[in-house]
Amino acid sequence: MTATVLSPASGPSTTPESSRPASPRRRQRLNVHRTLASVVIWLIVVVQVYPLAWLFITSIRTEQDFASGNPFALPTEITFDNYVRAFETGNLGLNILNSLIVTLGSNLLIVLLGMMAAYALQVLGFRLSRFVRALFLIGIIVPVQIALVPLFIDYSSVDLLDTYQSMIIPLAAFSLPMSIYLFSSFYEYIPRETYEAASIDGAGPYRIFGQITFPLSVNTIVTVVLVNSIFIWNDFIFANTFVLSDGLKTIPLGLQNYIGAMGNVDWTATFAAVCVTITPLLLVFLVLNKAMIYGLESGATKG
Repeated sequence: MTATVLSPASGPSTTPESSRPASPRRRQRLNVHRTLASVVIWLIVVVQVYPLAWLFITSIRTEQDFASGNPFALPTEITFDNYVRAFETGNLGLNILNSLIVTLGSNLLIVLLGMMAAYALQVLGFRLSRFVRALFLIGIIVPVQIALVPLFIDYSSVDLLDTYQSMIIPLAAFSLPMSIYLFSSFYEYIPRETYEAASIDGAGPYRIFGQITFPLSVNTIVTVVLVNSIFIWNDFIFANTFVLSDGLKTIPLGLQNYIGAMGNVDWTATFAAVCVTITPLLLVFLVLNKAMIYGLESGATKG
């Protein structure tokens, strides 16, 4: 009795469906999807970039050209006198310094308090840690406007009005919920074996935080700082409520200096001032955008 041997060609096909060449119709569908995705991406890029390009182009137009011509047209004459007038009209340098102090001070509080709170809630843990974390997250939906009057009354009673602290404290407080969420999401995926090994070696919670958790959190720190810096740098409501003197005005308040008599606005100088004030944020974002993206991804995926 002889055995019959089937050749590979005569047997049923074992080639996976995913490795087969795509049919013409499927390739056509994929090409259409890629084209549509490319069109959507380019539309988003244009929508995001065009205001910045228009802002810079307008900042180098003459006043007469902007007032008499089409505000969206290209400049007929290029001038940089608007930037000189921007510094002469208002205290732009002092406003930038004040915004820098408020932004750095707020971010320092946000990072320190956010990291320590997330470390206590996610790594150390305690009986009601999930409940406390939920309470922090509720703060994300609380509008800042409800705190203005109580804070103004409290600041008046403790002589904190018209100080840097009057802006730094509420800005840091309202940014903490999201920061705690980002840090907690990242700490959740740090292997527990790492902390157990450090504990076996005799490391306490403070040493573990300083030598393990903090170094691993660099990208998340960059993400938290960049996300909050945009909100803090452009803050108007707290500065407008608690700042009373010109010496402490931040950039959003300082832009009011370009409004003259009868509500007349020096638009070209205002656009030049805005260009100067957004440049630091753009440069920092361009330099650290990869770390920011990695920090967001590390809190969303395990690995």
